Amino acid sequence: MQQALSEALSESCVPVQTAFCVGCVLVVRLPGEQPVTLATGYSRELPGNTHAEANALTKAQNLSDSHLAACFPSISPTPSIRDLFPYTDVYTTLEPCSIRTSGLPACADALIKAGIRRCIIGVGEPDDFVQCEGAQKLKGAGVDVVWLKGLEKQCLDAARKGHHTEE
Repeated sequence: MQQALSEALSESCVPVQTAFCVGCVLVVRLPGEQPVTLATGYSRELPGNTHAEANALTKAQNLSDSHLAACFPSISPTPSIRDLFPYTDVYTTLEPCSIRTSGLPACADALIKAGIRRCIIGVGEPDDFVQCEGAQKLKGAGVDVVWLKGLEKQCLDAARKGHHTEE
């Protein structure tokens, strides 16, 4: 989760008043293998008003066969990204969205469609913009949802970086 928090806090994750700053990391955990970070993402990293989870998924889906072969040298034939997603844990600083005010697909839906097995969440999405039901949606689709304890304040502070607060 620290790596996801670093993504959210990076200077590249430019804050805006109408959205959160979120970081995400995709980690593959194959039986008998060391964990491998597939991709990372942060809010608005890729063009199109994108969210951290969607960016990490897009980057993972765009990995070349040669890159995957280098990540998993002891596995033959080289697994495809679709083969790897069921063994992938998503670490995200903020609960994946269940609705987008922009009309774009929700991150919870994208994670479900990808076949992700587990989602580790730093903090629930506050109701600043929409009422989020991402964790509930993931659980309903059979994704193991883990609420990580101990970093809630840091994750929420990162999410709201650059937001004006009432004193």
